[in-house]
Amino acid sequence: MTDPNTIRLSVSGMNCASCVGRVEKALNEVPGLSNVSVNLVNETAQFQMDDPATTGVAVTALSNAGYPARTARVILNVDAMSCASCVGRVEQALVRTPGLLNAAVNLATETAVVEYLSDAITPEEIARISTEAGYPAEIAQSDAHEDRSDRKAEEADALARRVILAAILTVPVFVLEMGKHTIPGFEGLIESTIGIQTSWLIQFALATVVLFGPGWGFFAKGIPALIKRAPDMNSLVALGTGAAWTYSVVATFLPQVLPDGVRAVYFEAAAVIVVLILLGRWLEARAKGKTGAAIQALLGLQAKTARVLRDGQATEVDIKELRIGDQILVRPGERLPVDGEVTEGSSNVDESMITGEPLAVPKAAGEPVTGGTVNGTGSLTITATRVGADTTLAQIIRMVEDAQGAKLPIQGLVDRVTMWFVPAVLVLALATVVVWLLVGPDPALTFALVAGVSVLIIACPCAMGLATPTSIMVGTGRAAEMGVFFRKGDALQHLDEVGVVALDKTGTVTQGQPSLTDLITADGFDRAETLALITSVEAQSEHPVAEAIVQSAKSEGLSWPDATEFRSVTGYGVEALVQGRKVHVGADRFMVQQSIDTSPLEDRERALAEKGRTALYAAVDGSLAAVIAVADPVKSSSAEVIAALHDRGIKVAMITGDKKATADAIAREVGIDHVIAGVLPDGKVAALDELRQGNSKIAFVGDGINDAPALAHADVGIAIGTGTDVAIESADVVLMSGDLRGVVNAIDVSRKTMRNIRQNLIWAFGYNVALIPVAAGALYPAFGLLLSPVFAAGAMALSSVSVLTNALQLRRIKATMSEQDPPHDAETKFATQPAE
Repeated sequence: MTDPNTIRLSVSGMNCASCVGRVEKALNEVPGLSNVSVNLVNETAQFQMDDPATTGVAVTALSNAGYPARTARVILNVDAMSCASCVGRVEQALVRTPGLLNAAVNLATETAVVEYLSDAITPEEIARISTEAGYPAEIAQSDAHEDRSDRKAEEADALARRVILAAILTVPVFVLEMGKHTIPGFEGLIESTIGIQTSWLIQFALATVVLFGPGWGFFAKGIPALIKRAPDMNSLVALGTGAAWTYSVVATFLPQVLPDGVRAVYFEAAAVIVVLILLGRWLEARAKGKTGAAIQALLGLQAKTARVLRDGQATEVDIKELRIGDQILVRPGERLPVDGEVTEGSSNVDESMITGEPLAVPKAAGEPVTGGTVNGTGSLTITATRVGADTTLAQIIRMVEDAQGAKLPIQGLVDRVTMWFVPAVLVLALATVVVWLLVGPDPALTFALVAGVSVLIIACPCAMGLATPTSIMVGTGRAAEMGVFFRKGDALQHLDEVGVVALDKTGTVTQGQPSLTDLITADGFDRAETLALITSVEAQSEHPVAEAIVQSAKSEGLSWPDATEFRSVTGYGVEALVQGRKVHVGADRFMVQQSIDTSPLEDRERALAEKGRTALYAAVDGSLAAVIAVADPVKSSSAEVIAALHDRGIKVAMITGDKKATADAIAREVGIDHVIAGVLPDGKVAALDELRQGNSKIAFVGDGINDAPALAHADVGIAIGTGTDVAIESADVVLMSGDLRGVVNAIDVSRKTMRNIRQNLIWAFGYNVALIPVAAGALYPAFGLLLSPVFAAGAMALSSVSVLTNALQLRRIKATMSEQDPPHDAETKFATQPAE
């Protein structure tokens, strides 16, 4: 589950990296907020807060900074209110919730009108809060059904309309002004027909409509930002186009103010700049919508309705009305609505949306199923075990959203640059004008205007701000489609830097389903009786080794008495009283602790360990009774994965509680470089520190509860998704397939995404470093070239679109290793010979 003190909200008005910096600055200045992260691509801000009441202060700070948070409203029908105190309790429950701004509860109409932050909470969650407070609520009306993709689509449509209108108005302006420079005789035709002054008046009228119609947004946002001394990209465009328009207006209506040699108009430049930048933003909005395709695909996996069995009849209800314990009928070909357990029927279920693996998984009574997966040809009845925000699919969506909203360490460089970038551009533009006026050739004023406007227009902090978040969104989204989920966005960068991958053994390198292979008794002990005593103790344990022993006893048809006074000593073994006899089962260190002599069977135990088997001792009433061996088959993919990691220049280590001989045998089989054996559960963290001696970043892969500290301590913790929720919550990356191949895929996604980010940053910074001097006129002394503001606007628009287009290439990443493990048919021998 997500941290209740962490909130994500949708922010409007951001369009460049300098905007991101100002939003972060405004939020960081609010007392009680921490870990602020702002994402330009999905237009969100995320932060942690000490008190939910701080949310309102943060919203005010954003509004004052000129970047208001998007809000929405929902009306709830609330039942069970009978007095004013009920109203107070409902209001109190609602306003204490992070993301809710205010709530007005009306006893007479039995409604609650709630204003909340978009993206921070959903209407369904708000209704559930009231219900959990004892006042059942349902949504009566909501204005929040629009999701991000719909919003981006509407934004793109609005921009398209503005582009079309601006282009229609700009074409006559462009033809009238540029025609005389490109078409022979065109200027004479204008003079002999409508006249130059009339031409300028027409251009003025059309260009003015363009600037203050479709282009008004640049002035509405840019000028206030300039007045607040926090200029952004809109400020640059507003100043550039405004300067060109103002100069042209003076030349048209006050010609006597300007010398004859510099009397000219630049209405076409101002209008074309607006068209080109709007065109760039339209392309940018369309591309931004595509970057969130993975989230939309995941949302599309959620069923809308479910068929609930009530009084023996199947009733179709909205998915939001489902409760834990509901009996749900799932027909062939339907998508499972929620997580649950099969109570009746059997079928094959396509779980590829979770695991990335194509083969359907057989499901029968008693087996778990996941919401969003697709039922095969059989009919299933399931009992809902997790609904709403608690389902696996909902948690996956949150994981992807959290990763996509994260800020990587590499982004720090961008932030430091963009905070001063726009002010620096303003200073450069002013300096450009001054230099041209002082040393430029005639007409110096014209050259100064052209160069100054070009510098303002060509600068592009948009590309800088988009370089990192677009790649993160597309990369993590593609990884999710492959069954690799980055819970923390910064894991993308850290995984790229990993030099050592440390693996837990059981359930990670091995299948985690051990079987008993050997039972060697000491002199004077009967094998069947000894196995029954051991099974009595191990039946009380949940360890995989214990399960293997119990299953072997069952297969032999043995029965065993109940044990009492059971005690588990973590990392050592177990003990219990069985029909008055004290039985100990565990590692050699457990026997030493109990002062039991193991020398009669030490050679046999050592030989078993060298075969890669986990060997344990059993003692009865203080006397050594037997040595037992359990083999946990190595996953068929392990050797292949380790070879692939070696190909990528990564060393592989294994950390296990097994004896060194056992661990070394498995390491030799799969090609592991380094083994740390005999590690107690609380020693895995120290083992990671030992591996970290070479200053290399370490990734740890595990799946059990005892792996949680190591997963949290590693530079990157990778959890096998088939493991426990505790392990998953401690990890940075989750592999839903439970297959080690996902480690290679995660590393490949990380490396390709980071390479993509670096390409974007090189382009964004290189573009500005190279072209701002050109726009200022650096090539004029040598080549007589001065960049037109029109070309500057085109180049600026191209810069952002290029960065987005490059990021979208990540959607083509292919899973390097995606084959399903074949079934493991390894046979094990059950040795029954007594000790010699």
